[in-house]
Amino acid sequence: MATAAARVATARAAVDTASALFELAGTRSALETANLSPFWRDARTHALHYPTRWKLRHLGRWLLHGTPPPRRGLL
Repeated sequence: MATAAARVATARAAVDTASALFELAGTRSALETANLSPFWRDARTHALHYPTRWKLRHLGRWLLHGTPPPRRGLL
């Protein structure tokens, strides 16, 4: 469960940080010469590959009710 919580936190932090970088750098950050888009794309890809909404659901059930996550699938 600690790993699932860490994945949720890091996925959100990575996407938020990459998005904030684009906001901070302005419109020039989208240019290919800045080469910043791969960081945002990689963060989004990893966040989408391991959906956080299911992890949050199972974490919430475990914390509130003590219900363990299902044995099938990945948490």
